[in-house]
Amino acid sequence: MTMRLLAVLLGVASAVAAEKPAPVENDRRLHADGKGWRVEKAVIKDAKLPRVLLIGDSILNGYQGQATRLLAGKANVDLWVNPYNQSAHVNKLLGEVLTNGPYDVVLFNMGLHGWQPGRIKPGTFEPLMKGYVEVLKARLPKARLLWASSTPVTVKGKPTEINAEINPNIVEQNRMAAKVMAEMGVSVVDFYGLLVDRRELARGDMFHWTGPAYDLIAQAAVDAILRELSSR
Repeated sequence: MTMRLLAVLLGVASAVAAEKPAPVENDRRLHADGKGWRVEKAVIKDAKLPRVLLIGDSILNGYQGQATRLLAGKANVDLWVNPYNQSAHVNKLLGEVLTNGPYDVVLFNMGLHGWQPGRIKPGTFEPLMKGYVEVLKARLPKARLLWASSTPVTVKGKPTEINAEINPNIVEQNRMAAKVMAEMGVSVVDFYGLLVDRRELARGDMFHWTGPAYDLIAQAAVDAILRELSSR
């Protein structure tokens, strides 16, 4: 990671901390799987392979290992695992992360850190989402973009039950994001639809999932990525 990117990461983390205490790096309740928030670059053994960037939160930690294995020998895969929502200041950090490219395909999602009241002001979700896509398109004009819908939220300790307080916000934000993607010509990978009727695979902590669920969304993500690569 460059010193410039590290400085921007620290700056954005400070801005988030001013609104709400920042997540603790080693808090496994936040990450559930994997190494925590990070930019992780592929070890490139074959520079001729296309490059893929996966952007997401702790759900990405759950499925990135399987997705990376499925793409082995087909693409070099970078990760940006982060706790940010579509807040306007994130666009600067997004731009810095994209300097690690160019990328042929970017699959992105950031929904589970934006449902709380006050984190995204009313009426700003769609403009912020459009701004995020605009940064991707401006920095990577040749890349194919994929947006993944946010996964369902269940009741703590009762994983087969939908969380009646939080999940409606997830559904609404998925709806607004899908509308933006349709307007901007971005394809959708429906993680929510894959898991909403498979809640027996939820982990029981409200947000995270078990291995079989992550296998499902990893396969869906990889199928979509390979379709985009084959249509270039």
